[in-house]
Amino acid sequence: MQHRIIVLGAGYTGAVAAGRLAKRLHHDDVTITLVNAEPDFVERVRLHELAAGRHLRPRPFREMFRGTGVELKLAQVTGVDVDRRAVAVVGADGGAEELEYDTLVYALGSGWHDHGVPGAAEHAYEIASRPGALRLRERLAGLDAGQSVVVVGGGLTGLEAATELAEARPDLAVSLATRGGLGDWLSDKGRRHLRKTCDRLGITVHENAAVTGVGADRVTTAGGEAIPAAVTVWTTGFAVHPIARATALETTGTGQIVVDGTMRSVSHPDVYAVGDAAMAMGPGDKPLRMSCASGVPAAWQAADAIAARLTGGKVPDMPIRYFNQCISLGRKEGLIQYVTADDRAVDAALTGRLAAVYKELVCKGAAWGVAHPTLGLPVRRRRVVGEAVATTRSAVEVSA
Repeated sequence: MQHRIIVLGAGYTGAVAAGRLAKRLHHDDVTITLVNAEPDFVERVRLHELAAGRHLRPRPFREMFRGTGVELKLAQVTGVDVDRRAVAVVGADGGAEELEYDTLVYALGSGWHDHGVPGAAEHAYEIASRPGALRLRERLAGLDAGQSVVVVGGGLTGLEAATELAEARPDLAVSLATRGGLGDWLSDKGRRHLRKTCDRLGITVHENAAVTGVGADRVTTAGGEAIPAAVTVWTTGFAVHPIARATALETTGTGQIVVDGTMRSVSHPDVYAVGDAAMAMGPGDKPLRMSCASGVPAAWQAADAIAARLTGGKVPDMPIRYFNQCISLGRKEGLIQYVTADDRAVDAALTGRLAAVYKELVCKGAAWGVAHPTLGLPVRRRRVVGEAVATTRSAVEVSA
């Protein structure tokens, strides 16, 4: 009987995990089903570019996974029963069905969150999803010169969105509202370059301005300031998909699945979680942040651990660490902030046009890595060992 592996979600981490498993396991011994609501890969790190009017190349999954053995299931996940090892889905035709698994890789990721700020859900636009980015794109196309756009949130997404929009639409009045100081987590060099770029693009920066309300034509801050906003773009952080919290899996207060160093659930050993959905510890015993930089290595780790356990091989120990934070500041500028293993900024930073090229290569490399999950290196598909499968199932039964 074939070992049934189901991967939920085909963002960077889910797609990489599915493809890497297909490269490492013999097709006669396993079935790998990738469940996703959309038929093509979404480059989430480029959604601010899509919102600003740039065309993104289509990347159909059926082409990316052709010949790999990965089966794409176009469906919306509606529930997971980890005790029965079953996933409830609704297909594109509206039909409901249940998929059974032996090993589950949970990679449903995260979406935007309004953090309970009044009016944000009704009036703000998000760029955490392709539909959201396209909705914002359409709205921006209808703005007249001089109208105001306020980007709320001074993290990586907010910085990229504000600079991209300001460069693409210099006729608009673009503002950035940040809870703290502009780029206050960056090095001195990084902050100087960021401020210089914002000034050059004509972005008005509102620092130490926590947004407490969003209206149809303005945002208000904790200090009582009202900032005009024909369009408000919300980038203040993300929330994980709520399905995991509704299961028997051990999760954190934010709904992330608690995993060990191999991305395996600490409560249900037949479930692995990768990407934003996982609460994994990194260097310095600090939780890995929600990012492609930690999510893709986590997907490698999970896939290799699953393959090793099924084939009787040695389970890998690949500590995940950080090297840099890559920020695009429009198409012509960038900022590469070098960091310690636990993601703290150091003095070194790359700026300007060279940094923009670097960032572009990172984005292209991330998409290339989805279609080449072993980074182009030759691998041998190993046979599943009956003893390893029995051991895995025994562990599941004990945990149950």
